[in-house]
Order: sequence, then C-alpha cells, then structure tokens
Amino acid sequence: MSNNQYTFFGDHAALESLTQHGDRLVELDRHIKWPKLVSVAEKIWRAGADKKAACGPKPWATEVMLRIMVLKRLYNLSDEQVEYQLRDRLSFLRFAQLGLGDSVPDSRTIWLYADQLAKANGARELFEEFNRQLAEKGLLVKEGVMVDATFVEVPRQRNSREDNAKIKQGETPTEWLKQPRKLAQKDVTARWAKKNSQTFYGYKDHVKVGAKTKFIRDYKTTDASTHDSQPMPDLIKKGDLSAHADSAYTGEKIAADLQSKGVHNYIHEKGTAAAALTEDQKQANTRKSKTRARVEHTFAFMEKSLGGIYNRCIGQVRNEYQIGMMNLCYNLCRCVQIVTGRARCAA
Repeated sequence: MSNNQYTFFGDHAALESLTQHGDRLVELDRHIKWPKLVSVAEKIWRAGADKKAACGPKPWATEVMLRIMVLKRLYNLSDEQVEYQLRDRLSFLRFAQLGLGDSVPDSRTIWLYADQLAKANGARELFEEFNRQLAEKGLLVKEGVMVDATFVEVPRQRNSREDNAKIKQGETPTEWLKQPRKLAQKDVTARWAKKNSQTFYGYKDHVKVGAKTKFIRDYKTTDASTHDSQPMPDLIKKGDLSAHADSAYTGEKIAADLQSKGVHNYIHEKGTAAAALTEDQKQANTRKSKTRARVEHTFAFMEKSLGGIYNRCIGQVRNEYQIGMMNLCYNLCRCVQIVTGRARCAA
C-alpha cells in the first residue's frame, strides 16, 4: 500500500497540527454565532430557490455557503480561487464544514449565491446581525467614534471621452445598449478621483469606527468622486459621545449636525490662505490626532490581513456587497483580537 494514501487518522493529525500552529479560522469560528447569521442568509437564498423548478440539483446547505462567502472576502479571493482553495486547503475545508470526500461548490455556484446576497443587500443584513452579537457580548460600548473613508478600486474602464461624458450625466452610451455582453462588462456607477497626485477609480468605503474598540459601527458606500464629508451626517447618530475626523470634515453643516445630536466635536480645524491656523489650533489638532489616527489601523488591517482593499466586480450593487462583506470580516477579526487579547486573526 502506498504511504501517500489518505486515512482518517492522517487527516485528523493534519488538522490537529494546523490548529496547534495557529489556524486563524479555528479561532474565528469559535467566536461566531452561526445560527443567527445563517437565518439571515437562509431567508435570502431560499426566497430565490422557491422561484426555481423542483427538478435539478438540490441547493447547498446554507451554513456551508455562508462560510464560503466569509472565506471569499476574508482572503479577497475570486470565485475560481475560492473553489481551488477549497479543494487544496484543509483549513478551508474544515471552516466550510466539508470533508476530503465531499463535493465542493464550483465557481459558478459561488458566484450565483453571492449575487443573490448582493441584490438583497445581504452584506448589510449580515453586518448588522453580527454587530448585534457584539452588543450581546458587551463589546459594542457607548464611546466616541472616528469617521474616515478609503478608496476601493475596481478594474479600470477604457472609454472614449464621449462615453465618459454620458456616464457622468447618468446616461448609458447608446452603442452599449445594442451590445449586452459589452454592457455587462462596463461599470457605469464607478467614478474617477484624484488625491495627492494619485488617481483612483471605483468607490469609497465611509466608516464609523469606535474610538476605543475600533469596531466598525456603521458604513456607507459611494462612488470615488464623492467628498469624504458628505455621508457623515448619516453615519453619526444620537448617542455617539464624540466625533473625531480630519480637516476634510470641517464645515458649518457638519458642526451644526453634531451639535443638534449632542455629539462632542473633535474634528480637526482647517487653515486657509487667508486665515492660517494659530499655534493653539495646531496644538489642538495634534491632541485630536492621537485618537483620530486610530481609524487608520482599520484600513491598514484590511489592506494587510484581508487581502487588500480592491474589488474585482462591476457595478454599485455588487461593490456595495463586497465592501459590506469586507467590513463584516474586519469586525469578525477584531472580535477575535479583543476577546483573546491577541492579534491572532492577522494573516
């Protein structure tokens, strides 16, 4: 008999070794209450399944597919890469509750399940459900919040100036309407933006993050050209103790909104050519930075430990879904960091 044949005891030993060497998926799994998250996905997926004919293959178990959705964004993988990794990695199989002899959903199936979640705003519902779990654990405390935004780039479009002009006006070029396959590959909701001489194309993830816990409390998705400050009134709620943000959020409208909600204003002051900042204002900004700068840790974790802040999909709906799943996966990992007292969810 070949020594390379798989055995039950050999598989068990390999998994035990993975656990002992710090498989982050084990710790992640331990701190998630899957039944409540599964019920959210179940309603969405089964609603879609009810519209199909009774014949044909049976749908995959909801929890298996939900776990695969988490794996997909936890490592920022394409559908094809997820399928391959499920076939190749024991840690992925274990997290998805599949065995070596089990079938694995193919990339098309993974895409279809994700597409249903995207169209039903499923990422938002999953994000809010997990935040309820955090509240039940006593981890979502009443605290000050930090608001900031990061670019989420998508595949860049190569369009003519005429086509881009129509897209900016909210119109779809007439020629594209005659070519459905071409139109399916065109993103008419992403926008270009420039910051510090760098050019970006895609969307923005605007987040409200706890100043102490660093959990994402809320988020909003816009195109990349939207100014950082625009979504802030929607993110800040009564009950937030204080608001910390950089000088991009300075303005009378935001200041008045914070005051009306009883939220302390710790937004950086902004100097102008006509009125430079005084020394006292500069010192105040420095003190505010000690808290505000913590929001950058959130984006750094996404970039380094969640496979990067980049989406492969096209269109507002699918990108909102991907951004929502990224924010959810960040909170999943942050929960492990806080509960265990160790940064064990870093890649």
